Amino acid sequence: MATEGNLQAPTRHPLDWKNPDFWNEDKLNHELERIFDICHGCRRCVSLCGSFPTLFDLVDESSTMEVDGVDKKDYWKVVDQCYMCDLCYMTKCPYTPPHEWNLDFPHTMLRAKAIKFRKGEVGKAEQFLASTDVHGSFAGIPVVVQVANAVNHMPAARGAMEKVLGVDRNAWLPDLATKRFRSAAPKAQATNVVDGEKTPGKVAIFSTCYINYNEPGIGLDLLRILDHNAIPYELVDKEKCCGMPKLELGDLDSVQQSKEANIPVLAKYAREGYAILAAVPSCALMFKQELPLMFPDDADTQLVKEAMWDPFEYLMARKRDGLLKTDFPNALGNVSYQVPCHSRVQNVGKKTEEMLKLVPGTTVNTIERCSGHAGTYGVKKRHHQDALKIGKPVFKAMATMKDGSPPDVISSDCPLGGHHIAQGFDVNGLGSPDLQHPLSLIAKAYGLK
Repeated sequence: MATEGNLQAPTRHPLDWKNPDFWNEDKLNHELERIFDICHGCRRCVSLCGSFPTLFDLVDESSTMEVDGVDKKDYWKVVDQCYMCDLCYMTKCPYTPPHEWNLDFPHTMLRAKAIKFRKGEVGKAEQFLASTDVHGSFAGIPVVVQVANAVNHMPAARGAMEKVLGVDRNAWLPDLATKRFRSAAPKAQATNVVDGEKTPGKVAIFSTCYINYNEPGIGLDLLRILDHNAIPYELVDKEKCCGMPKLELGDLDSVQQSKEANIPVLAKYAREGYAILAAVPSCALMFKQELPLMFPDDADTQLVKEAMWDPFEYLMARKRDGLLKTDFPNALGNVSYQVPCHSRVQNVGKKTEEMLKLVPGTTVNTIERCSGHAGTYGVKKRHHQDALKIGKPVFKAMATMKDGSPPDVISSDCPLGGHHIAQGFDVNGLGSPDLQHPLSLIAKAYGLK
């Protein structure tokens, strides 16, 4: 007899994408109908994103008012609204494994996206948006960067971009960096490796596309923090996009190509006893969860999984080892901080909040809800307003500290999510607090900038 909900934490099954049945659209539709019927009977996830209201409206407006009355062609409307934040799986769904109903909504959506991609139904514009290494190839080239960044802020150019690429003319877009992080990064000051009980004493930095090409300052602040705490570091020899943008598109073959480029390099550092840090939550999650689930039998992928750390996860573990400096001469004031979805899914707890709260003269207002940005979802013309709507409760909650005062700073571990939140503040008339990444805030608190 089926039981209502789980008493155990959710577990994740490997993604069976090498099985021919994975690509069978009839079998996909059968699984979608099964899952949608369970979701329709529960409706606990209605407030998370656009997928669930879309599904429930389709059911409620059907002739039977049940899932069997929904045209299977309309299933794709639900799939299109999913940006795989994983929050339904991790925080809401009572029927995830080990429950016998074995409901994994995000990975079922991923299967549907993969079939759609393989059928050639994903446009070239969307594929280009997910090609972060291609965009970043222009970073660091002085004249090209100046022109590209100027175009990024020209209304006429943004209008053309909206027509050609489907990028909303009003969505915030990142500028290209004048100097890439991998070029700007100094060598580590510390050379002595001090291992802790919980932490390796040396760090390898996976730069990520965004830090390398768009906001190298975040990465440089991470290096300043490591130097201040006498932790030797080095940048990994070479790297390619982690593959998350391609995963969200359903382009699993490109994900495999990224894996084959990155994993051998990162596995070398893992075997040599490095902690591997990635300052963008989605990138860390890719190596901690998605690639290990896609390649469960690949020993190097599993090795990298165990060596990959979120920066604040590592720093707070370092503190528990008694090896982190907690001398913060600079207060940060009122900080309104959003925990990104892909940080929550890592199941490491509120490590960023913990470290911010170590800073004297600092009050932290923590919000655990999706900003709505979700990779390329929030910049697309057809979804930008949806993204602002999804994020509106976050914007409003972050606009007021618990004592009613406004924040001095807004912050999120996800750089793109942070800028989306700042845009949400502006659009909703919630003020203009400073936006800073948590690593930059800690560097400031240490007096390093």
